[in-house]
Amino acid sequence: MAWTGRCPDCGEWNSLVESVAPPRVNSGTAPARKGSARGPTGKPVVLRDVVALETARYITGIGELDRVLGGGIVPGSLVLLGGSPGIGKSTLTGMATANLQANGIETLYVSGEESTAQVRLRAERLGPAALEVKAMAENSLETILATIETEKPKVCVIDSIQTMHSAELTGAPGSVGQVREAANSLAEVAKRLEIAVILVGHVTKEGSLAGPRVLEHLVDCVLQFEGERERTYRTLRAIKNRFGATSEVGVFEMRSGGLTEVTDPSARFVEEATGALGSVVLASMEGTRPVLVEVQALVSPSELEIPRRVVTGIDRNRLSMILAVLARHAGVGLGTSDVFVNVVGGVRVDEPGADLAVALAVVSAQRGQALEGSGGKPLACFGELGLTGDLRYVGHADRRVAEAVKFGLDPVIGPRSTERLPGLLSCASVREAVRRAFENAGQAMAA
Repeated sequence: MAWTGRCPDCGEWNSLVESVAPPRVNSGTAPARKGSARGPTGKPVVLRDVVALETARYITGIGELDRVLGGGIVPGSLVLLGGSPGIGKSTLTGMATANLQANGIETLYVSGEESTAQVRLRAERLGPAALEVKAMAENSLETILATIETEKPKVCVIDSIQTMHSAELTGAPGSVGQVREAANSLAEVAKRLEIAVILVGHVTKEGSLAGPRVLEHLVDCVLQFEGERERTYRTLRAIKNRFGATSEVGVFEMRSGGLTEVTDPSARFVEEATGALGSVVLASMEGTRPVLVEVQALVSPSELEIPRRVVTGIDRNRLSMILAVLARHAGVGLGTSDVFVNVVGGVRVDEPGADLAVALAVVSAQRGQALEGSGGKPLACFGELGLTGDLRYVGHADRRVAEAVKFGLDPVIGPRSTERLPGLLSCASVREAVRRAFENAGQAMAA
């Protein structure tokens, strides 16, 4: 066998992937004709007759992690945890295994990137319970599988899947063939022995999970650990979850002793909100929980032929659409200005309900007038912008308004609702929302 960089059939480069050849089965009979059955016939069952057994989950003791997972770790499941280097993946898994081990659930921590001495140094910062976790430094897939078969832990952490290497393949660790073979082998052992396996994965420069897409399809749950290493806040987001919701988000804060749960992120973010020029508070929904985050904008005359559009925490294409809607339906032209938008705290917001907050922050920065609510506090808002300039309804309006009112951020500017919500200042269009936001700010200043 020789290495080939280009497929001789289709002519594509780097499209050949090394795989382990399946064992040849010699049944002693003549090969079946095309179109005929090639194996024993299965017996389908009616789903009504299937007995669904309730499975007790493993509670990690980390409330934010358990909530994102859907209530804990399911035995026999595969969880893929991805994040950029230094974001805190090993710290999070170390805290989870320490709590599980303290509760009598046997764990095994397999490190392919660090020695056991390095793993111990990190465990010492997490407390005495972390030192009771069994650990091994190994990247041989065959050795790891044999150890799992012998030890039979309830929860096993593989840190990371890109470092695993199978002797049956010649590719380097991290290659498509190696990652796929390691994931398939670990999945087979996990399902057969009812062992929950947490796979720690790397991410690409674009922030997506590295490795073959089959890895995301194979696992039961995909968690994305996001944040900026220069900031203290971290967010854990479920991208895929067969045992829970995919929209849940957990918030953590990195400290010297490890990750600390932020059980009430709205209180943290509202406390840091400035209410200054170009700043508003977004009443967003992260899964089943309302979260208040600050959105800031800066508008300045551009010296470039093509003005810059710089964003942090939202989609850049979404900002372009919002600016176009403002120019067409609100009379706010920004074609010769640089626009910068930032979601404070390193939080990323993907929901369409953030449109109005971005629009009002940009208009506030462009007009040079701060938007304030009652009591001199920042203005809170939410809503989706349509291309026709209308303000569209978004889900859980009552919970968004209630969360903002709890912190004294009323009135809340948002789309019209079918029910009367105390504290909601409803608007039908972006033009009306801009007008009423500045009217409310003027009344607050006069008071």
